[in-house]
This record gives sequence, C-alpha cells and structure tokens, in this order.
Amino acid sequence: MMLLSAIKPLYVLSGFLVGMLVGQTGVGGGSLMTPLLVLLFGIHPATAVGTDLLYAAATKTAGTFIHGLHGTVDWRITGRLATGSIPAAVLTLAALSMYNPMDPKTAHFLSEMLGVVLILTAIALVFRNRIIAAANTRFAAISEGRRRRLTIATGVVLGVLVTITSVGAGAIGVVALVMLYPDRRTATIVGSDIAHAVPLTLVAGIGHWIVGSVDGLLLVSLLCGSIPGIAIGSTLSAHVPDAVLRPILAVTLLVVGALVF
Repeated sequence: MMLLSAIKPLYVLSGFLVGMLVGQTGVGGGSLMTPLLVLLFGIHPATAVGTDLLYAAATKTAGTFIHGLHGTVDWRITGRLATGSIPAAVLTLAALSMYNPMDPKTAHFLSEMLGVVLILTAIALVFRNRIIAAANTRFAAISEGRRRRLTIATGVVLGVLVTITSVGAGAIGVVALVMLYPDRRTATIVGSDIAHAVPLTLVAGIGHWIVGSVDGLLLVSLLCGSIPGIAIGSTLSAHVPDAVLRPILAVTLLVVGALVF
C-alpha cells in the first residue's frame, strides 16, 4: 500500500506515452525519457540517466523475449556487440565513480553529453536511409573477420554513450548494424539490437545504482506506465506509417537536444 501511494500519476503517464512511442518505432526510450525527466520534472541528470537505464533493461527484456519467440534475434551479432559494450560500460562506470554524480560540474557534463547524443540520434533518424545506402557498397564486401571487429568496436562506442547518457542503443545501434549486416532482415537487426541493450543497460544501471544515482520509486512509476504503453504502441504500429512517426521523433529530438545542450 505504501508503494502504491508513492507512485506518481505524472510519471506513470510519461512512462505510458514514451512506451507507446517505443512500441511504434522501436526508438525513443532513453532519447525521450531522460530529457523528459530532466527538463519537465527537474530530475538531476545523473538520477535521470541511472533510473532510465534500469527502466530500459526491464522494458527491453520483454522485447527480447518476444523477438526470441519469433526467431528474430541473431545471438552472434548480440554477442559481438556485448563483447565491446560491457567492458566499455564497466570502464566508463569506473571513471564516473571518481566523481560525485550530484556535483554541479558532473551534472553540466552529463547534460552536454546528453544534448550531443540526442542530436546525433536525430541525425541518424533523419538520414538513416541515405547513410545506409552510402555504406552498403562499402561494407557488403568486407571480410567476416573485419565485420566482427567493427561490430565489437560499435559495441564499445554504444557502451560509453549509453552508460553516460542512456541514449544511443536504439537509433544509432540499429543504423550501425544495418550498415554492417545488409543481408539481415530488419526485424532481425532490431531484435538483435534490443537483445544487446538488455545486458548493457542492466550493467550500466546497476553501476549507477551502486553510486546512488537511481530513484527506485521513480523507476516503479515509469514501469507502471511503460509496460501497457509498449503493448498498445506495438499494436498500433501496424496502423501508423513509419514515414510519419520518424520525422516527428527526429524533430522532437533535435529540439530537446538543443534545450538540454
């Protein structure tokens, strides 16, 4: 009863709306939730990032389960990404632990990084098809060994970005994988990226929890909204054109990124 009384309706509504968007586009969890918590609710950037990481781990676990049932997870790709991202996340957490997460200078650094990654995510969404088309001829003929090394390197970049900002695993990760694996179905790319995000966000989120930058009650409130939101969004995804949603999401991220930055 005490837990239920501590759940705030506005946080639940925010989780629901972001969950719907994620269900429809596969993108927007960290890139919308974290700036929303910072700008609208005045949550400290470190707390927003840490809480959103565990929020993402929980929601994407469900997504991985569904993709796994449909056979749309390439565990080899997921393993390669994790080989780079997990060590990178641990090293990034070790570096962050040397600073007080609530210090104003740390908050300023996190805000600037969040703004930069949001803008990069928006660019990845807007120019996704052009980026992929330009890279297809270059990456289609590379050796399997080089493809593996580039996938691990992509994991390293995502590990650092996600640990610092909780943003990047969706849009940036998917674009990178489509470039590296042009022969894979889009559903498999998305499923593999979601599966990779689970251990990455869990490790990074636990690290933030240890250093004290996670709000447990906020996390519960967000999950209460996001779980039904993702279910409804996934159902609506067949009826709302992706060509309509992606430009709206991209413009939103550009504006939010500029405000945070």
